[in-house]
Amino acid sequence: MKHYLPVLLLFFTLSACAQQPYQNAQLSIDERVADLLSKMTVEEKVMQMRIFHANKGIKIDDAGNLSLEGDTKERLRLGIAGIKNPGEHNDPVAAAKGNNALQKYIIENNRFGIPALFVTESYNGVDAEGCTKFGRPITSAASFNPELTHRQWLVVGNEARLRGMHMCHSPEADVVRDPRFGRMSEAFGEDTYLVKENVVAAITGVQGNYDGLGKGTHIGAVAKHFAGYGQVLGGTNFAAIEISERTLIDEIFPPFEAAVKEARTLGIMASHGDLNGVASHANPWLLTEVLRKQWGFKGYTVSDANDIGRLFYFMGVAETPEDAALLGLRAGMDVDLYADDAYSLLPGLAKKMPEIMTYIDRSAGHVLRTKMILGLFENPYIDVRETERRVRMTSSLALAREADEESIVLLKNDNKALPISKSTAKKIALLGPILRETSLEQFQKIAPGVEFVAEQGFRLTDEQRAVPKVNENTDAALDKLVGIARTADVNILFLGGDEHTAKEGFFNNALGDRASIDPVGPQDELLRRVKALGKPTIVVFTHRRTLSINGFDEHADAILDGWDLSEFGDEAMAKMIFGDANPSGKCPSTVPRHIGQLPFHYSGKRINNKKGYLFMENGPLYPFGHGLSYTSFDYSNARVSAPTLTVPGMITASVKVTNTGSMAGKEVVQLYLTDEIGSVTRPAKELKAFKKILLQPGETKTVSFKITPEMLAFTRLDMTKGVETGDYTILLGTSSAEGETVKFRLIAD
Repeated sequence: MKHYLPVLLLFFTLSACAQQPYQNAQLSIDERVADLLSKMTVEEKVMQMRIFHANKGIKIDDAGNLSLEGDTKERLRLGIAGIKNPGEHNDPVAAAKGNNALQKYIIENNRFGIPALFVTESYNGVDAEGCTKFGRPITSAASFNPELTHRQWLVVGNEARLRGMHMCHSPEADVVRDPRFGRMSEAFGEDTYLVKENVVAAITGVQGNYDGLGKGTHIGAVAKHFAGYGQVLGGTNFAAIEISERTLIDEIFPPFEAAVKEARTLGIMASHGDLNGVASHANPWLLTEVLRKQWGFKGYTVSDANDIGRLFYFMGVAETPEDAALLGLRAGMDVDLYADDAYSLLPGLAKKMPEIMTYIDRSAGHVLRTKMILGLFENPYIDVRETERRVRMTSSLALAREADEESIVLLKNDNKALPISKSTAKKIALLGPILRETSLEQFQKIAPGVEFVAEQGFRLTDEQRAVPKVNENTDAALDKLVGIARTADVNILFLGGDEHTAKEGFFNNALGDRASIDPVGPQDELLRRVKALGKPTIVVFTHRRTLSINGFDEHADAILDGWDLSEFGDEAMAKMIFGDANPSGKCPSTVPRHIGQLPFHYSGKRINNKKGYLFMENGPLYPFGHGLSYTSFDYSNARVSAPTLTVPGMITASVKVTNTGSMAGKEVVQLYLTDEIGSVTRPAKELKAFKKILLQPGETKTVSFKITPEMLAFTRLDMTKGVETGDYTILLGTSSAEGETVKFRLIAD
């Protein structure tokens, strides 16, 4: 009989588990988590605190068949918190089939049938094959339309879930102000309020307004990188982060706080760097005091790749790998992403230090709670028929096109060079290094009666993934491009940057940041030579970092800035060029004239503007919030409903906006506030509200904004957050540099 005892024990164990409280969806999640934790070994709990990448041995073929290679089965023996990017290179249907099979294997091969979280990312839509490709986050920010951002991320959450995914290491809640930083385009710009509004829109979208989580239609968000990651010194990935506590609280924290309190994000990822000398992954003040105690965060925290182990071998704040694991655990890091040399050590440490079980239970519980919120214990699989029907729906592709059109910024339009008449421009040349394979086709779709000639000429780099080198063999290509330009009536130059000139710099042997923000290669020379031909010259400017485009501004007749648009981006550009659409985007970041101006953002302290530099015009090339239109807008009659605002209380600021041109257009009406006198030096101005409105020719609308004391709160001299009695100036206008002003006084006593 003893020969069959292990099999019988396993049978009775599994039968008992089927009746356990943790599987009863009628109980509260806290009750279910507590029950499950009470039954698990320390090894099983720690496995709920680890994520590994699918490239470690998870293979899904084109038909969706799953194979597990290497040590994958051993990795999954006790369950797992999650797996990153399973099926990312498969089409959605194959990914869904393979992920169903993978989930089934995981559930059937751990004692309690605990499902895994499958994790993706989203920078241009779901980062996987076969999904709708939207513009990057900073492109969305340029639309100044968070409702549009929300609708895009609703699609992202739905398409990810239909692949079998459950969490998304996106969006970025970082405020990014340094264009040297290669990851600039992953965030929503330089302004705290603009970032906050878009982060809330993105998280509520990807999570299906939270209701979509339990229904199985959407996935959970992981807001990142907490905190200050966009402020790395020198703009280099992994560098130190030095931010005053006042700036941290007033400018860097708000998007993360809103992600927790307003959007109810399921996850938070810590920052690669330190924060004023304290490694972010070992910072209990950041991860526990602020995030959980002050803000009430209930989800799980996850390390950036391998960063708990790096507390030892990179950050230099832990004596041993074991110390690194303990530092992260005690600080509040719940999940170890990728590493095999960090939280894998916790079971052994727990035998020597049983007091750490409190932290292990806490962290494993946060992950199990998330899985229950997502309904994975009840519904762990995807209906592949829905995947076939609902990924890349016609409505999703139309949304990508709509978002492109609202995000394009008309930076310059001298002498109304744009739009171009389809009937008068007989031959148009599409030229330059940022020309895409689909550019010609997309332009022909919008203007089928126009003769186009297209030639990229040269690439900016050799396009090596790790460390690309600038292409210096361009002389013949320049001559060829100028020769083609000579035969055209209008020349459209595709200039800027691409995925090789602005990207993430990985830990080893990969670079993505730059010491210069000038355009790469001989782009200015190409523009000068083409412009010298005397033909109308238009620049289509796409990029993933802010560039100092003084040469573009000097020589181009018009510049359309698209940042990094969707897969249909050149359709939108063509529609703008030929007047089928009217630009309405605005700059989500200040455009400097020179790298020497950095750090340089519109909301810097007023005292920063006292002096300029020798031999250079002062101020930005284009201010934050700038964006032209093919029509014109007149601002008038700015006023406030009362000259004073009391605490508590509310006043209204309003302005009349009239379309004085001959074409319908959308305008972003922006409200900035300046605190004239404070107990500490205050920003020059701060964006506090905006509205995007559509006006027909001759139409006038009065746009109103509520102003409350909460909008005026800041960290005062004594480091308390609150307001102070004093005078404020409101700017109501078309950018941070142009509009109507009106004043009011805040009475705080």
